[in-house]
Amino acid sequence: MSRDEADRTLARLRDERERISGALLELEAHHGYQLLEGAVLEGATRRVQSEVRAGMTSLWGLFDVYGQVLRDAEELRARHAKPGQAQLAELTWMLAGPSVELPAEEVPLERRTLLSVPSGERLTLRSAVERMTPMYEEVARSVAALDAVWSALLSRLAEVEAERRAADELLESLGGAEPDLDRLRADLASVAAVVRNDPMALARDGRADTARLDAVRAGLAEVRRGLAEAERLRDGFADRLRGIAAVVAELRGTEADARRARDEVLAKIASPVLPDPPELSAALADRLAAVGRPARGGGWNDLAVRVADLDRAARDALERARETTGVIRGLLDRREELRGRLESYRVKAARLGHAEDAELARIYEQARELLWTSPCDLRKATVTLSGYQQAINARAKGAER
Repeated sequence: MSRDEADRTLARLRDERERISGALLELEAHHGYQLLEGAVLEGATRRVQSEVRAGMTSLWGLFDVYGQVLRDAEELRARHAKPGQAQLAELTWMLAGPSVELPAEEVPLERRTLLSVPSGERLTLRSAVERMTPMYEEVARSVAALDAVWSALLSRLAEVEAERRAADELLESLGGAEPDLDRLRADLASVAAVVRNDPMALARDGRADTARLDAVRAGLAEVRRGLAEAERLRDGFADRLRGIAAVVAELRGTEADARRARDEVLAKIASPVLPDPPELSAALADRLAAVGRPARGGGWNDLAVRVADLDRAARDALERARETTGVIRGLLDRREELRGRLESYRVKAARLGHAEDAELARIYEQARELLWTSPCDLRKATVTLSGYQQAINARAKGAER
């Protein structure tokens, strides 16, 4: 190399060394790598830990030898402001020749012989980088894969443990025991040990399998909801019962409305098909009267379930009663709708100049009689009204032509 070529090569290799060093330090600072450092692991995760540590040791070892050669070249160049041919030849060998000598113990077994004493393998600086590249990529892949699995599992574990703490606090406030919570605590302890000691045992196709954690979390959430309901019941027992009583009272009124509407429909609509009127308020009132306070020191969980079931039953019954009342009144509403349409069509006929049309007047009177006579034949009235509309439309089209 000429002096300029050597200087350019040194500058390029200096930049390359900084980038490699930065990449290795960044890899060691990676969250996944930090999780592995100092952890006492088991199973598949321990194997990953050993492979990553071995890979990083080899990487730093090769990088140190590589860096030492480059530092020697920098020192040589610094000592000779105007290097001669001997110095340039030495720089050329250091920068482009097989100047990187690996330790003898790193010579692969397949390259040794029975009688030979292994000597260190020699690489160029470029070859050293080419060898470090796949080593780095393998370690980075392993760290990234472990981090993806472990981070997902630890995050989900934190959520499940928060759910367990919330359930524990509620149970402590209420007193007593909760067998389902005891079982779920044991399940959580078992899966937490796997998450912390061998997360890769819970990896499926490179992703975290959170099924066990999700099952425990769902169970804890169910227990916590039950305990929270018990706490709400305890803190507002009288108000809760008053609320249910109000729903039952509204249900009783809605059922009465449904019966009145049914009687009206039977009187005003011919041959109606009606649902049976709802009759649940009396039974729900009996259930409400039977709800009592728990014995001192416990029983709120069971009582909470009973009260919640009663509340839900009362609200469902009220909703169904409203729907039934709406269906029954729908026939009366249909009659009113047809009446309104009939009057609208009559106004339209007059606007078109057919107020004195005898045929239209006859159909109108026929429809009006059907709609204003009790019981009203809705089917026949609908057909007659449709005929009235068609007759008006036919006259309107005739006028346009």
